[in-house]
Amino acid sequence: MNPWLDWGIPIITWLQGLGDGLKSPMELFTFLGTEEFFLVVMPAILWCLDAALGIRLGFILLASDGLNGTLKLAFGWPRPYWVSDQVRALSSETSFGLPSGHAQNAFALWGRLAAGIRRRWATWAAIALIFLISISRLFLGVHFPSDALAGWIAGGLLLWVFLRFEAPASQRLSRLSPSGRVGVAFAASVALLILQLGVFYLTQGRPVPPEWAERALAATGEAISPRSLAGMFSTSGLLFGFGSGAGLLSAWGRFDSHGPWLKRLARFVIGLIGVLAIWLGLRIVFPGGEEPLALALRYVRYAAAGFWVAYLGPRAFAWLRLA
Repeated sequence: MNPWLDWGIPIITWLQGLGDGLKSPMELFTFLGTEEFFLVVMPAILWCLDAALGIRLGFILLASDGLNGTLKLAFGWPRPYWVSDQVRALSSETSFGLPSGHAQNAFALWGRLAAGIRRRWATWAAIALIFLISISRLFLGVHFPSDALAGWIAGGLLLWVFLRFEAPASQRLSRLSPSGRVGVAFAASVALLILQLGVFYLTQGRPVPPEWAERALAATGEAISPRSLAGMFSTSGLLFGFGSGAGLLSAWGRFDSHGPWLKRLARFVIGLIGVLAIWLGLRIVFPGGEEPLALALRYVRYAAAGFWVAYLGPRAFAWLRLA
């Protein structure tokens, strides 16, 4: 096995040896690092607390997710339970392992949130969450320590880039027309998709060892699909929809996320219903799979959901006199 990976096996088995009583808390910390959780928290901040911060969190999350998928394909490294019978698969994953998406996204998103709050307690809370989320991935047997370390490095670099350049980038974008902002969002979305597809095709000659798939299937009953294209189109679609919506919302300039807490709660409930109606409704209508048409429609579905979060939802709240 890869020497960069096998040193982590004793650490994982030691953590798992602490007892199954830790499984539920570790699953909770893992949930706090999932995209599903972030995609609830980020709209809640945008709609109900601070729209500008919510938009920034959305962008860094999407950038982190796109970068993580690209790096996973580039490295093509396995999950612990794919290669070692010493590791118990207390959870399952179908993608490649390095870097850890949970560790990377947690570092980028919780770090950006702490930077936005600008309080010492927020910084320490972010550090604790990042560490516990990362440890939970080791305990569950789905990541090596090196995966988490790589996730911290990638997430930390991304956070630094955002904190350094988001202000001047925002100033330049503010000088564009609404159609120009939509164009930039589409160009960024296409650029990300081209990057990921480029890495996909450059690495297609590197086969996935059949023993990885066999051991994973035997451990969890779930087949792996580490070279799936679906995630690329999901992230790119979200980037286009969310980015264009954020640009139009800024140009409109009439949404205020403050107000009575009852109205904020109503915004969140209505907004979440809208997201689910678009995301789930279109999933029922559109075909699944990884055929070109299905992938294109997946892009459209995620773009529509992102556009609702960043623009249509706030416009609906204003129309309903909730904002």
